[in-house]
Amino acid sequence: MIRWQILRYAAIGAGLNASLYGVYLLLTRTLMGSLPAMTVVYAAGVLLGFTLNRKITFHHHGAARAALLRYVACYAIGYGLDLALLWLLAGSVGMPHEVVQGGITLGLAILLFALQRYWVFRPLRQFDPALVPRTAA
Repeated sequence: MIRWQILRYAAIGAGLNASLYGVYLLLTRTLMGSLPAMTVVYAAGVLLGFTLNRKITFHHHGAARAALLRYVACYAIGYGLDLALLWLLAGSVGMPHEVVQGGITLGLAILLFALQRYWVFRPLRQFDPALVPRTAA
């Protein structure tokens, strides 16, 4: 099961991130700097990725709103890491932002897969009557 999830996640991630990376490069060459462009692309990727991974990768049938909140929390952490690393490596160290952003994208993919599999889209547990609190008679 996990192997198929990894393959579906990788296919969705590759397609989505390649497209979004192209948008990032277009934005940085025409309209804005690297940090605002990363923010725009990141937000679009979160919304598209949630829909695709929920339905295709993890076949999640739980509460969509709760899963979305957990998903946004994961990607907020990812955004903070992305922003900090881009600022540090491209802004302070002087590495090319195109290379830095590409590397960050790959590293975050691994972290975010684990968070999605084990927290965001965790499988529904079967009903266990022993876990239901008893009421006093």
